[in-house]
Amino acid sequence: MRSFLKIFLATLVALVIFSIGLFFSLFIFIGSAATLIGSNTSGKTDIGSKGVLVLDLSQTFKEQAQNNSLNIVFDNPSSNIPGLYDMVRMIHYAKKDSSIKGIFIKAGSNDNGYASSEELRQALIDFKKSNKFIIAYGNVITQQSYYVATVADRIYCNPAGGVEWDGFSVNLLFLKGLLDRLEIDPQIFYAGKFKSATEPLRVTQMTDANRLQTNIWLNDLYNNLLLRASAARNIDTASLHQLANNGSIQTANDALKYHLVDALKYDDQVKDELFYRLGKEKKDDINFVSFGKYAKAADFKSNGAGGNVAVIYAQGDIVDGKGDKDQIGSDDYVKLISKARLDENIKAIVFRVNSPGGSSMASEAIWREITLAKKAKPVVVSMGDYAASGGYYISCNADSIFADETTITGSIGVFSILPDMHKFFNDKLGITFDGVKTAPYADMGSVSRPLSDAEKNFIQADIDTVYNTFKTRVANGRKKDVVYIDSIAQGRVWTGKRGIGVGIVDRTGTLQDAVNCAARMANIYNYRTKEYPEKKSWLEELTDKSFTAEASQKALIKEIGVDQYNLLQQVKQLKEIAGKPESRLPFTISY
Repeated sequence: MRSFLKIFLATLVALVIFSIGLFFSLFIFIGSAATLIGSNTSGKTDIGSKGVLVLDLSQTFKEQAQNNSLNIVFDNPSSNIPGLYDMVRMIHYAKKDSSIKGIFIKAGSNDNGYASSEELRQALIDFKKSNKFIIAYGNVITQQSYYVATVADRIYCNPAGGVEWDGFSVNLLFLKGLLDRLEIDPQIFYAGKFKSATEPLRVTQMTDANRLQTNIWLNDLYNNLLLRASAARNIDTASLHQLANNGSIQTANDALKYHLVDALKYDDQVKDELFYRLGKEKKDDINFVSFGKYAKAADFKSNGAGGNVAVIYAQGDIVDGKGDKDQIGSDDYVKLISKARLDENIKAIVFRVNSPGGSSMASEAIWREITLAKKAKPVVVSMGDYAASGGYYISCNADSIFADETTITGSIGVFSILPDMHKFFNDKLGITFDGVKTAPYADMGSVSRPLSDAEKNFIQADIDTVYNTFKTRVANGRKKDVVYIDSIAQGRVWTGKRGIGVGIVDRTGTLQDAVNCAARMANIYNYRTKEYPEKKSWLEELTDKSFTAEASQKALIKEIGVDQYNLLQQVKQLKEIAGKPESRLPFTISY
């Protein structure tokens, strides 16, 4: 017994000592990290001389920087991904930076939309005015990467690789047959003949209206690619179109034969050219500089003293209440816009919208705050890849609206889904329901029974009311008649270029164009930008629930693949929106 007590007490003491040591080690680590971070923010990173900026198109450049908290702690900025506007400003800054001699585009895949790619493309075109080089290289260059790569002085691909040149397509998944077999009635309500968000649940193929609008906007995007490639490669658009129609580009040699690339080279051969352009010996290393690292070295943000222009980034689905990291939560954004509106040092607001829409109620709340801000100071909207449905709702009352030619916008319409699953439960699972209620409609919308005709009328009336409110908001914001807005609404999707013609967009231009416009409207010319949402500290990032959620997301995508993950998210989304009026884009786009 004594032996047991001795062992037990010794073990207990050891555990206590270990715990105390672990606590102090963690305390010292956090303190050291905080000191390290504080020292890093006070100075600039040295990137050396003869630097080559690396634009890796496989990275997704969201509206704001994606800073990995552990990279911040360990002072490894190279792995951090800057925001799109940061990227654009850094490219402009590098144009005059003597330490940067050129840009190397890694043009394999491109995980950015066409509007985002166009922002990068315009910045690269400006960079070329410095007579510094731009080289693009990829093993297999996708069409979306090629769109950006056409800016380069030289485009190379791996001799064993090639260039994807097949044209664009849209493939939608339809679940109605599955729901019929499972005896699930989705009970769908919508306003707008083009509002096709619910089509996968109510038909087995695209409706004529949806096929019409999809053909138009998809061809707009495709024609834009053809025009950009034609101008850059000196090949007429008809020939480029024919190459896709004939399936002429199957190998790297085909891409070279038809002048889509300048030469076929392996990675070491491309580096040999970089050595030559840099005037360096091959025994040296090429000073490749990531944009994550360059962000710590370049003073690329406007720091004028004439006044502040607030840039508020709104990216993701629009949701009620507080949103997650990649959502536009109505509570969060009402506060952000209100803060910018009440800040006397902020002279104008640029609202950067990159959203396929979401909750109609949340969109209304944000619209209201934009309306209040507009009375106090100029408000300019800059549209990203998407500003559709609810994304257009929150944009429509700005003083001026900028979009890229390939921005997907419009989709002014509303829908709601309230599934009836009683047959599925009864016939497939043997589950039945029973209960009591104090009023006839107390359980309206329950999945355990179908809606009555009266209840269906209630819900459709609600959808029609929301739709009429939406159209009125657009009509007032765009100074158009409601009848006219109804004629170009109906849930129809427009590209930014066509949006100008129908009056829902004012002009095409980049986010920087929108910022410049807002500054002019506020009569300030020596301005600085103040960006929202404000960056969190490294400790806040590390303890944020979205940090672990993002890690789980990446692990799941790696396990099941992107396509399966997107399908899972669509099913999850249907569950979340059940019973709510939604203003949402009917699809997501991948090229």
